[in-house]
Amino acid sequence: MMGTTVKKKKESKAQEYINLIFSWSIADIMNNELYLNKVKRIPETFSSADHYFNSFINPVIEETHADLRSKFKTLFGASLCEIIDVKRKRDVDHPEKLIYKLSLIPGEYEPEYGDLIALTEVKPKCIDDLDGHKRSYTIALVLKGMKDECKKDKLSLKIRIISSKYIKFEKEVKEKGKVGDNLFAVHLTNLTTNLRIWKALHPDIDGGNMNIINSVLRTNPSVEEEGQCSICSLNEVESLQLSKSKEAIGRFGLDDSQKDAVLNCIATTECNHKNDVKLIWGPPGTGKTKTISALVFALLKMKCRTLVCAPTNVAVVGVAKRFMGLLDGTLEYENYGLGDVVLFGNGERMKIDDHEDLLDIFLDIRVRVLVKCFAPLTGWSGSLLLMIGLLEDPEGQYLRYLAKEEENLEESNNSDSDEEEEVDLSERNENDIRKGKLEGKSWKELIIRDLKDAKKKNSRGTCEKIQSKNEDDKDKKNGKETGNEKILWTFEEFFTKKFRKYGEQLILCVKGLCTHMPTSCLPFEVVKKMIRLVEYLQTFQTLLDHYVVSSEGLRQSLLNGNKKNNMYSIRLLLESFSGSFSIPNFFHYYEIKSFCLENACLLFCTASSSAKLHREGMTPIEVVVIDEAAQLKECESSISLQLFGVRNAILVGDEKQLPAMVQSKICEKADFGRSLFERLVMVGHSKHLLNVQYRMHPSISLFPNSHFYGNQIKNGQNVTERAYERRFLKGKIFGSYSFIDVNDGEEEFDNRYSKRNMVEVYVISLILSKLYQESARSMQKIRVGCISPYKAQVHAIQERLGETYSTDINDKFSVNVRSVDGFQGGEEDIIIMSTVRCNWNGSVGFLSNCQRTNVALTRARYCLWILGNAATLLESGCVWKELILDAKSRGCFFDAYKDKSLALAINNAFVELEQLNPLFSTDSILFKTSYWKVSFSAQFHASMIRHESLGIHDNVVSLLVKLSNGWRQIYKDDIRGHIKGHSSQLLEIYDVKEPFKLIWAIDILRENTQDIQVIKIWDILPRNDVIPKLAKELDVIFGHYTVNYMSRCLSKRVEGNLTLPMKWRVHTQSKSDYSSDELAAKLAAINLEDEPRQSTTRRDEKPSLILDL
Repeated sequence: MMGTTVKKKKESKAQEYINLIFSWSIADIMNNELYLNKVKRIPETFSSADHYFNSFINPVIEETHADLRSKFKTLFGASLCEIIDVKRKRDVDHPEKLIYKLSLIPGEYEPEYGDLIALTEVKPKCIDDLDGHKRSYTIALVLKGMKDECKKDKLSLKIRIISSKYIKFEKEVKEKGKVGDNLFAVHLTNLTTNLRIWKALHPDIDGGNMNIINSVLRTNPSVEEEGQCSICSLNEVESLQLSKSKEAIGRFGLDDSQKDAVLNCIATTECNHKNDVKLIWGPPGTGKTKTISALVFALLKMKCRTLVCAPTNVAVVGVAKRFMGLLDGTLEYENYGLGDVVLFGNGERMKIDDHEDLLDIFLDIRVRVLVKCFAPLTGWSGSLLLMIGLLEDPEGQYLRYLAKEEENLEESNNSDSDEEEEVDLSERNENDIRKGKLEGKSWKELIIRDLKDAKKKNSRGTCEKIQSKNEDDKDKKNGKETGNEKILWTFEEFFTKKFRKYGEQLILCVKGLCTHMPTSCLPFEVVKKMIRLVEYLQTFQTLLDHYVVSSEGLRQSLLNGNKKNNMYSIRLLLESFSGSFSIPNFFHYYEIKSFCLENACLLFCTASSSAKLHREGMTPIEVVVIDEAAQLKECESSISLQLFGVRNAILVGDEKQLPAMVQSKICEKADFGRSLFERLVMVGHSKHLLNVQYRMHPSISLFPNSHFYGNQIKNGQNVTERAYERRFLKGKIFGSYSFIDVNDGEEEFDNRYSKRNMVEVYVISLILSKLYQESARSMQKIRVGCISPYKAQVHAIQERLGETYSTDINDKFSVNVRSVDGFQGGEEDIIIMSTVRCNWNGSVGFLSNCQRTNVALTRARYCLWILGNAATLLESGCVWKELILDAKSRGCFFDAYKDKSLALAINNAFVELEQLNPLFSTDSILFKTSYWKVSFSAQFHASMIRHESLGIHDNVVSLLVKLSNGWRQIYKDDIRGHIKGHSSQLLEIYDVKEPFKLIWAIDILRENTQDIQVIKIWDILPRNDVIPKLAKELDVIFGHYTVNYMSRCLSKRVEGNLTLPMKWRVHTQSKSDYSSDELAAKLAAINLEDEPRQSTTRRDEKPSLILDL
């Protein structure tokens, strides 16, 4: 009764939260300061449980508000589906609630429980579309998930919602020519987790479990050394359980710090005198998951009911897989004992189909299997009785079969007996049976196969199949069966087929029960008898197969011969189960699901999903283990920590890595994203450090270890061995650890206001191409991760790569592109990081976050290659400045332009992206390794922009590269005959792409104590008739050149087929022969200065370069 009252109270509180969201107008949602003055900073200690819970309430509201605001800003990309019918459903207990049942057309969006949706009359592209012509939008919450209903030739989806206001809807009626209303369900966000948090923040303090909550309100380590119970410390004798645990985990190869952490936690769980929270600090690569797996393995052996949870499905799946790896080979009689372990949650989000090793513990599969095993007719009990009946009186069974068939014939009804209507699994595995094998597949395999088959069929196909099956059934019932007259079975055929069928069903049930029943409900002695039964059935089937079915020998042998004794032995064994084991007397999905959760000893789920264990009658949880605890908001961890019975909590994480994601800037400042793990560390709670890292090559771990962990982490023996130093590409730039300076990139915003740097995208694309080729050549498996702090950069990389490379880590070469935040907890052979930022003021935004940087730098096993603009990062003054200086001091800093292939990639990026300023400048990447320096006039840049749509960039770049490397055109352009004056001697006119001509000349540039020849690009022109005009204008400038200046411009140094620049030493007393002011005025008049990056010599000082010998 009390449980029901508490549940109603929680539901009432949840409705308050929903009503608050429903009350927000568009103006409220878009007001980013709506809760500015209501959200206070969450303190580090709390005076009471009330103070604790109330500190999180307004931040939860503001975080929901911020999330909704961000979704309203991006409505153009929102998923939606069309509504075809709306029906009001009355809630007897709450008639005031606006509950509706919606029928939807299947599409890209299939609403599920907890979705917050907007009902609109148009497909919204912006906020203004929410206010339609006939009606404004309506906010609603999905209460019940999707359901398929087949009607005629359509498949509709049914959902139940609670609406913020009355919904008026006119349904289309084609027969009457009635046009219906347009209505769409637009996905905004999912409130499931926030609803669960909200309920956890409103507990029944008098009747709830406050053990852990009260122990973490404030921590004062000086009062009592954490982890030591004054009562338990008096008993110095090691417990039997602890001794067994040491023995159990001894085979897992734990290092000293891991072993100490596990044993310390086990000792804590044995104490019944205090409630304690343990912290295990696991820096990157130190084996957190392995340690957790060993710990829960020991707790399972102790029969200590334990919940293991984590913030995300990925993390839960990771720890569950690692645990199953430890469990492999330790179970007796195949899978007996797995019934004590259960993984539950959303199978699609967990991508459970990709993890075959977890299917035996996944709750949805388990329930499906047990539904089959508990079925009255074809399950264990029914099959047991049917087999006993067959073996006890085979002759009588056969006579009843004949009588039934005669009766059916008289009634012209060809249906079989009741049990024949059920699936004949022996026919499904007929080939195996003919080979003398009666082993069958497990229920799990059959269920998985059916699920996969269902996924391959589209919705319409499913409908057609259902209709077809219904029609076939109807035909059968009406006696429309075609074909030859049915032939009755002989006794031998009857007995063999029935034995196969019942035997198959029994073996399926034995496998299903041994794998999925909790050991507390299936004694070991019963399991041994079940295994013996399987052996008996298979042996007897082999004996049956030696007889010819049509012979009379089998019948005599069964009734009077040696097989009668075999049948008797099997029957005795079958009958012995009735007194020693009985199946639970229920077979509905929900009941079996509750049965599994209540009797499991070890449970895996997300922290949010642990709310499902808050139910009346649930067996108490003793210990909660939270993986990635530093990534879990403290208010979310309160869901699992309040579970009935919890005495101890073990938090495993690393506060030096990223905390939970927070949408609201207001909440971020209020420390809403802070974890319980981090807060306890802040107030002085002790933590057990895992101090050996096994992931990174020492050159990769060096900087993070010194900068973030005070050099407390040692390198494992595996990473220090020579074999761990792998070289995937040639050159020091692609060593184990490199910072590659890409200084000509350009940071820009995408349409969602996130930053990207396309030059770095092109460089990454080239590196991946080289790695792929090397992988194919050497036949070595390579896993690559491309990471960036910015979502826009992640999207740009993904878009550039397309489907070129596999993302499946099982393939020979795989590439996974994710944000830094999305890669936390992950690792790859090679990590390529794009830092994106490229500016002259050192602005790096949240890249300066030390936790994000730590995550980024610790994902790689063998190689970490960081791409970035060193000048920007040095100017930032944050951790990245220290990283650049460290890389330089260690010889791990490289200029991208020094690698020809990377230089080419950058060049291609500028060309394809049409970024002209960095490309056509004196210090352009095009000329980094060229013989000649090249400068450009403003007229040239203007012409390139004017003609950018004509596709001449590639041709211009190609010609400039050739010119700068000493190539010269052999023939002279005919237009030169129309040029007079000094220009006729100095100007060069080269073909680019018909009809364009490149106009250039040799100029002189002073650098320090030398004058050197340079190439001056004046313009690119499409018509011959305008070239003489340009030459005439330039002749004004050339006319001021002295004889010596002109002589130096015309001087040539030819080596082989190349023309190379000449140099002259500058005499310090040399003077100009003409007025620099006069030349400057003339230059300004025709605006021929070199606008891009300036050299050290100012353009108005050009005359000073003309020197007398």
